[in-house]
Amino acid sequence: MRDEDSRNLILAIVLSVIVFVAWTYFYAAPQAQREAELAAQQQAAQAVDPAQPNLPLPSDGGIAPGAPMQTLVPGANLPATREAALAAAPRLPISTPSKEGSINLRGARIDDLILKDYFETPEPGSDPIVLLSPSNSATPYYAEFGWIGGGEVPGGVPDSQTVWQADAQALTPQSPVTLSWTNEAGIVFEREISVDEDALFTIEDRALNQSGEPITLYPYGLVSRHGMPDVLGYFVIHEGFIGVLGDEGLQEWGYDDVVEADPLRTSVTGEAWRDVTGGWVGITDKYWATAIVPDQETSFTGRYTAESAGGAPIFQADALGAARTLAPGETATSTKRLFAGAKEVDVVDGYGEAYGIRQFDLLIDWGWFYFITKPMFYALDFFFGVFGNFGVAILIVTVILKIFFLPLANKSYASMAKMKAVQPEMVAIRERYGDDRMKQQQELMDLYKREKINPVAGCWPVLIQIPVFFALYKVLFVTIEMRHAPFFGWVQDLAAPDPTSIFNLFGLLPYDTPALLTVGVWPLVMGATMFVQMKMNPEPPDPVQKAVFTWMPVIFTFMLASFPAGLVIYWAWNNFLSVLQQGFIMRRHGVKIELWDNLKKMLGGGRAAAKGG
Repeated sequence: MRDEDSRNLILAIVLSVIVFVAWTYFYAAPQAQREAELAAQQQAAQAVDPAQPNLPLPSDGGIAPGAPMQTLVPGANLPATREAALAAAPRLPISTPSKEGSINLRGARIDDLILKDYFETPEPGSDPIVLLSPSNSATPYYAEFGWIGGGEVPGGVPDSQTVWQADAQALTPQSPVTLSWTNEAGIVFEREISVDEDALFTIEDRALNQSGEPITLYPYGLVSRHGMPDVLGYFVIHEGFIGVLGDEGLQEWGYDDVVEADPLRTSVTGEAWRDVTGGWVGITDKYWATAIVPDQETSFTGRYTAESAGGAPIFQADALGAARTLAPGETATSTKRLFAGAKEVDVVDGYGEAYGIRQFDLLIDWGWFYFITKPMFYALDFFFGVFGNFGVAILIVTVILKIFFLPLANKSYASMAKMKAVQPEMVAIRERYGDDRMKQQQELMDLYKREKINPVAGCWPVLIQIPVFFALYKVLFVTIEMRHAPFFGWVQDLAAPDPTSIFNLFGLLPYDTPALLTVGVWPLVMGATMFVQMKMNPEPPDPVQKAVFTWMPVIFTFMLASFPAGLVIYWAWNNFLSVLQQGFIMRRHGVKIELWDNLKKMLGGGRAAAKGG
């Protein structure tokens, strides 16, 4: 480029485009590499340990931990509705301040859970979120616990068809319940279940051997989900299998990754991580999750599996504990926990700390830039607690960030102002040494040193904005606290795009616009502030550069229209503050603000073109 300042602006634009387009690849490449490593581990995994149990599958399609992989056949004549499925078995009600549901006494599964505080849409009267559903419903999703027999167990162990007896009428935070069943050989199985007010169940399984001969039992817990769930499919958020398995760290498997791992087979399994201590396994959606948390002091085997049942997949995350051998008269006890609910940051972090659950905070997908994203959330959450509005919190945090980076930004704008002030000298040097590029660059560098100008300083404001933008985007996208969080006026969900559109006059015309043409008020405000910020600088002499700078706000307006409204509000507000800051610094250094002159030229050019036409 012929103008140094124009070069800086082009670089700034390139960096901005990276924010909107290439940020996806910050996730794609690391995730692909990690999945390749996991696939390699899977291929090298050893065969199932013959010392571990190897039992037939339950009749309704669940996959017993340690069971062989085989094609499943679902039961016939499944109830058509969730309500019919719930009515088909005896049940124990669950009632807490945050959820309601029931335990299926046939199989003792936790398979009915509704989140009372969260709804499908922000509209009044919207249905609450249904998290878990029974195995004979249209979309089975449930948690199961129990024992697997190692070898012959007299009288057998409880299975999915066992009907348990309860010692209470309902499960509440104030009233735990104990389920019991005794087999024909006199072995007593008890399961004490308690629940807190948020999202955690504690399950204590006990087995008393009264059979007169030694028995071996393996405790297990599993989460099973039937059918292919609807997922967003964005790299910025993980949906599917998730867990932390001892020193193996965080494990993430997408549904498609597991199903398509070997398309020639009807049954696919992920690797089993054996004899790990500390961690958890589960299935996560964007905002909700179910996770099995074994005892953090004893070893277990974690596994993720996918089975084919009549053409539909069955996904399962399970944890299998070590063998317990019971002599006659002895009792074995196994304690596990089940997280089932919304992934609220304070709740998830609190469980991790209270129960020493290894890296449980990673149940929320903070991403690779955890160290930026989570502090950003805490800052927004703090001001939300003060003002009760996450939109206001975004505005305040933006101002604080501006103040924090003020010295650096001031140096950048001051350097840009000096660049504008010496522009006539730069033009003269280029004209004087037009054919000698080396001499031209040497003279320009001498000019920069003499005037104490950093030619790339103008890029710092954009470089600073990139990590802030990314962290805010991640927070808006993954944290449930932002879901359905209103701002003012028409913005009732900061995590969703601005619902208005200029192409139907913001709702005045009686039709909806296509998604690509839904450009709302806040994207227009953002584009306008970006336009003003660019027009404060002298127009570049090169016509191509001039066209790029003129159309860039329009392009960004359409690009941001589909982004969360909270992010667009941040960008518009940040642009506005930058305009004020840049104008103040330019006046302070005696540099002319070109805004009005550029607008007059643009309007004058438009009138001239109209007359010529």
